[in-house]
Amino acid sequence: MLDNEVIVFKALADNIRADILEMLEDEEKTVSDICRIFSQVSQPTISHHLQILRRSSLVRSRRAGKMVFYSLNKRALRRIMEDFLERLDS
Repeated sequence: MLDNEVIVFKALADNIRADILEMLEDEEKTVSDICRIFSQVSQPTISHHLQILRRSSLVRSRRAGKMVFYSLNKRALRRIMEDFLERLDS
């Protein structure tokens, strides 16, 4: 398995990160938006999960003033899955 694939699959292996990706599927959100849904999880923990998702290229971020908006990087997710499945077919 390629290093990038390992990073992506490790990022996907956590339930909270998988849920965050689902939340970001249709619209971008801030950390505060995500924290409202995960009321039992602290803001620093959510920020840590987002950092892992950003490092794996599954999530993009953009800054608007003091706010940071996160969105799902569907192209990266699709590419890594297609590459992985293509290698399995070989």
